Amino acid sequence: MRIAILGNGGFGTAMALSLSRAGHAVGLWGHDAVYTAHIAASRRNPRYLDGVVLPDAVRISNDAAAVLDRCELVLVAVPTQHVRSAVRSVQTWLPPAVPVVSLAKGLEQSTGLRPSQVLAELLGDARRVFALSGPSHAEEIARELPTTVVIAGPDEAVLQHLQTALQTRVFRVYRNHDLLGIELCGALKNVMALAAGIADGLGYGDNAKAAILSRGLVEMQRYGLAHGADPRTFFGLAGVGDLAVTAFSRHGRNRAFGERIGRGETFEQVLAASPKVAEGVWTSRVVAAEAQRHGVEMPIARAVARVLFEGLSPQLAVRELMERDAKAEG
Repeated sequence: MRIAILGNGGFGTAMALSLSRAGHAVGLWGHDAVYTAHIAASRRNPRYLDGVVLPDAVRISNDAAAVLDRCELVLVAVPTQHVRSAVRSVQTWLPPAVPVVSLAKGLEQSTGLRPSQVLAELLGDARRVFALSGPSHAEEIARELPTTVVIAGPDEAVLQHLQTALQTRVFRVYRNHDLLGIELCGALKNVMALAAGIADGLGYGDNAKAAILSRGLVEMQRYGLAHGADPRTFFGLAGVGDLAVTAFSRHGRNRAFGERIGRGETFEQVLAASPKVAEGVWTSRVVAAEAQRHGVEMPIARAVARVLFEGLSPQLAVRELMERDAKAEG
């Protein structure tokens, strides 16, 4: 297939490598003309995915017309907060009716929309929009380490076609029709990974992290149920699978962001320290507001948002969580 990838960050680059190795004709687009030209010339992406070399077969360009020309599939690999602007900037060259797959894991801060909703709004056709999610660090995909993900969307025939196209000998793809649940899992697990990172930064142990993840999963499912998602999705790859890898791995951006907050760095210091985006930071504020509006109990998510945006100290946040009224598990 001719596949266009919008976004030359870590995950976009890793997917370009994976799909090129599988024999697809891959084009990789980046919004930053200067940095994209550097990647094209050096075949390396030191800012977002250091240590790998992109094959010459991967077309790398800031020219959207060239990358999208005659493509049969588009992967949108830009952070959630930039999906709207990035796709809008290249929309003129998007071939009509071609499936568009979101790889973003978050909620748009200005609207609360999921990435697929933003894409459907821009394209005017929700039937061609899909989402890929699951435990899938770019660093491991690039090194050809076994990875398993799930793709979700409304059309079974297209879903099967995409599943076959994206799967390789080391990149296994399941399919699911719960697009809502898959995307909520991807967004919410990042918020819980921030909480896990804060606990790491405070020097707490495995007991605390296990509690955060198990109770965090309860919060994720509550939120999903309130919005109409399938509760089973939260116990699959996009839910508990991605939550575990994000909260424990050294590659987890959200966990690392939270750890630095727990160690005492300010929000501004951590934000300025890395070009890599921790999606959960912005999602936490959306989730906290939505949970309050829908009457969904999410004390961990609420605590994360308060620590990041309201000046609550991590130590006091943990104390408040531990001193909540005793109750039955559920």
